[in-house]
Amino acid sequence: MFDHVGLNVRDYAASRAFYERALGPLGYSVVMAFDEWKACGFGVEGQPTFWISEREPATTGTHVAFTAPDRATVDAFHEAALDAGGIDNGRPGVREQYHPTYYGAFVHDLDGNNVEAVCHAPA
Repeated sequence: MFDHVGLNVRDYAASRAFYERALGPLGYSVVMAFDEWKACGFGVEGQPTFWISEREPATTGTHVAFTAPDRATVDAFHEAALDAGGIDNGRPGVREQYHPTYYGAFVHDLDGNNVEAVCHAPA
């Protein structure tokens, strides 16, 4: 449905380092960077689908969810994001209120955005 989405961040270098670590377990990496403009796009297979840019106003209340292929990847995302400086906003687990096999984990990024990895497949 979406081609790409972007977040404004306060500190490009710090946010880039955070997302490189947090999204690594999901297979995302920087696939396009414009460091002179303090912007980069993360993606898989060369397609930048998630962008960050240092500019005002910084985004603080956005929720972005990334699809994970399995529950172990959700767990790895959560651990990597915390190790990168994220704040826990929901440990990995089943969220039956969404549906019986919804397995997700949530962290706040360096600007307070709610970042999630989710797997919809059964265990």
